Amino acid sequence: MERKWFVFYTKSRQEKKVDELLQRRGYESFLPLHAQVRQWSDRKKKVLVPLFNSYIFVYAFEHEVNTVVQIPGIAWSIRYNGKPAELQPAELATIRRFIETGWLLEAHGYDQQFELGDQVQVVDGPLKGTFGRLTHLANAARLGVLLESIGQVITVEINRKAVRKLTDKEINNSNILSSH
Repeated sequence: MERKWFVFYTKSRQEKKVDELLQRRGYESFLPLHAQVRQWSDRKKKVLVPLFNSYIFVYAFEHEVNTVVQIPGIAWSIRYNGKPAELQPAELATIRRFIETGWLLEAHGYDQQFELGDQVQVVDGPLKGTFGRLTHLANAARLGVLLESIGQVITVEINRKAVRKLTDKEINNSNILSSH
């Protein structure tokens, strides 16, 4: 039996308090935060807000999930295929890369024609190797990375030259992306 990153849903706006409680009780937790500028009537301020509203990740044994759910502020554990949802190591690494890069990327590569829904792979920059599906096209391609086991999508503004379209053969020979 090994410890894994399990996914929990918190009560609204309780993520930071839950993170602190978990750590005080000896659990290793991960609350991905990103900077956001908030406007007040008299000033603007940069604040850290959760990347995923009401989600927190806890490194624990599966038999501890029911104990973790009892911590004040946690609403329930997320389930996937009837079991507690686990954040896979590759997904954890992807989330950390998104946070570390600040989501705006500059990269250089080759140009292709893209359509909405194309399945792509990042070929340059800090997110190199990440797979996703194009959800928006403008001057830059907006790449949506689906983290299926937790049912969340992270989007990033990325230069279209930093991604390549996957071939039909690559798509058919892999389980890289869901068929949503």
